[in-house]
Amino acid sequence: MKKFLVLCAALLAFALASLPASAALTVDVTQGNAQPLPIAIPDFVPGGGGDPAAGANIAGVVRADLERSGLFRPLDPKGFVEHVTNINTVPNFQSWRSITAQGLVTGQVTQQPDGRLRVDFRLWDVYGESQMLGLQFFTTPENWRRIAHMVSDAIYERITGEKGYFDTRIVFISETGPAIKRVKRLAIMDEDGANPIFLTRGDYMVLTPRFNPTAQMIAYMSYIGAKPRVYLFDIETGRQEMLGNFPNMTFSPRFSPDGNSVALTLETAGNSDIYVMDLRSRSIRRLTTDPAIDTAPSFSPDGRQIAFESDRGGSQQIYVMNADGSGQHRVSFGAGGNGTPVWSPRGDLLAFTRQQGAHFTIGVMRPDGSGERMLTNAYHDEGPTWAPNGRVLMFTRVSPGGRDSQVWSVDVTGRNERRVLTPGSASDPAWSPLIQ
Repeated sequence: MKKFLVLCAALLAFALASLPASAALTVDVTQGNAQPLPIAIPDFVPGGGGDPAAGANIAGVVRADLERSGLFRPLDPKGFVEHVTNINTVPNFQSWRSITAQGLVTGQVTQQPDGRLRVDFRLWDVYGESQMLGLQFFTTPENWRRIAHMVSDAIYERITGEKGYFDTRIVFISETGPAIKRVKRLAIMDEDGANPIFLTRGDYMVLTPRFNPTAQMIAYMSYIGAKPRVYLFDIETGRQEMLGNFPNMTFSPRFSPDGNSVALTLETAGNSDIYVMDLRSRSIRRLTTDPAIDTAPSFSPDGRQIAFESDRGGSQQIYVMNADGSGQHRVSFGAGGNGTPVWSPRGDLLAFTRQQGAHFTIGVMRPDGSGERMLTNAYHDEGPTWAPNGRVLMFTRVSPGGRDSQVWSVDVTGRNERRVLTPGSASDPAWSPLIQ
């Protein structure tokens, strides 16, 4: 698969020096979708005789991105009073206030002589009557969706003060066929579910895919040869490589923050322990030696600690240890069993799956086990994965009876829960870092 083309962005040197450079328009990301910000996003205008459809498509994706975050309420373009024809003209702020807009995004799409698209946009504070941001992007026409996600990220960051997460991808397991003969294929898609691509054919089972820090490599478990093993998949070349020729099964892989190591579970004589493999030397180091089942390792963002699950205390619970295996201690003490810990990219929370009877739910807690909160309350939710800004989670939701699995998302407040559309049933989502 070809690597994403590099896009460049530059601050727009717009001749509007008379306008204030800053504004007070903000959104509190800790409040979820309690009071989403009304924002107007007209279709981007064509520049130099360009195709109006390109501007409409980009604006449509930006509206959908921001609405999906739960922090913004894009207004219906049918109610717009002012018709934007020139983004270099100061808007009539009164006309936008009349439809309750607090933010305004104007943009232009121009076809360059070399065939590339140039996308300019501005973000305005309607009540402050000031420009908050102006950016310019260049890319090839087929990459227009990525431009739209980058615009969304810029708006999100300028208004919330935190990085966006729209210019990312999700690797997941696509599931088709009857329950007794399920076909599971490794697949990848944009964060919003667009551009799904199958990476494997489905002639062998695949599970638990995880991105490396550059989003160009995936570690996953595969049943190639009928024995569970951890493999590496290079997204750019399509090359697959088994990670170590161990006599017994390996599973539950996850990259270290620097991408130089992979933590995984190795089963020996019926006992599962956590190991770390150095990808440069291929040397392996054992971290746990307990006779219980230790699995599902997840590095802290600084690489100094690893969260994992173990039943050494009699039930499935979450533990934390130093990256060298020392200092192992239990941190989950809530009801039921707790597993699949995943460290937030911000370092402030662990997401996990709780099982109580036949029900599985998604929760978060601080790395020391305090501040526990459950975010979902469905029949069967499991396997959380973090957005790169640490504000949103995706997970697998299984319908009652286990007949269908879907990918859903929820923010850390638990208020903004949404389904992510996939081609057919899907499970085991893993969120990429922001694409470079």
